[in-house]
Amino acid sequence: MTKPFLAVENLVVDYHVPGGTFRAVDDVSFSVDKGKTIAVVGESGCGKSTIAKALMRLVTPTSGRIDLDGTDIAAMSEAKLRPLRSKFQMVFQDPYGSLDPHMTAQEIVAEPLKLQGVRSKAERHKAAAKLMDQVGLPVASLDKHPSEFSGGQRQRIGIARALASKPELLVCDEATSALDVSVQAQVLRLLKSIQEETGITYVFISHNLGVVQEISDSVMVMQRGKVVEHGSTASVLTAPRRTTPGNSAVPRWTPPPCRASSPGTWSAPWRSADNQTEPRRTSPFSYKYCNRKESTHEQAARRRPGGRPETPHLPAGPGNHDVRRHGR
Repeated sequence: MTKPFLAVENLVVDYHVPGGTFRAVDDVSFSVDKGKTIAVVGESGCGKSTIAKALMRLVTPTSGRIDLDGTDIAAMSEAKLRPLRSKFQMVFQDPYGSLDPHMTAQEIVAEPLKLQGVRSKAERHKAAAKLMDQVGLPVASLDKHPSEFSGGQRQRIGIARALASKPELLVCDEATSALDVSVQAQVLRLLKSIQEETGITYVFISHNLGVVQEISDSVMVMQRGKVVEHGSTASVLTAPRRTTPGNSAVPRWTPPPCRASSPGTWSAPWRSADNQTEPRRTSPFSYKYCNRKESTHEQAARRRPGGRPETPHLPAGPGNHDVRRHGR
């Protein structure tokens, strides 16, 4: 049986907080073969990004193993880990915050080569130009700064920088979430073509199940730091054993029955009790389509010459904030 390229066993990551510790990742195990993609999905705060940081050794695991091509890097010292860092790289969520605004695109992409000992500036710039071409950016953009690029172009620069050290594992932490749909598709096609050409392995973290379905071979679902489901992409997305983020109905605000004193409720799915799609509203608290009766407060104000009702106060709505309606 072929040994997986990346094998994580019983991974635990604790953060020190005032009054004790917080367990962000609790006994997580998974594996991925070389040249394949595993997607990690789950609600916000479930530990996805902490797993990414642990794989990159940006945080030190409390316990467990991270076997990368047969080498356990979980407890390895920084001195021993440094020569191996070129084998695993990361593409960050924010395509602008992860790039130095004072450096040109060419300098950003060439920097890993300098750290690897490529002394010739001309050779580094030549390699950077090749990488920029590989990710679909023109040579004319080499001397531009990050502020001169769009979000999708910045993310391509981040991918080019990650590929400069010729990694065998690429961790993508919400790499497409800050991009619009059309640019997301372009970046996904780019990542898939790079994987076909180089045989690189991906760990892809995302909230978007459409993105996950497009790029991954297997899916791991997390909740509160634990793995609640793990399997092939097709089986998890089409026949989940549990409710996964995105395949369940999203809670939706149901307005009160045309009375300002009624608090309303959250309900799921996105359809009414008679299975009819609710009318589209401009906001969760809009009463545009509600044929309500005039309130006593408004009736009294209307009887006063030139009278105008005060803004009535509604109970706190979802999100624990007060909601006020403008008087008519």
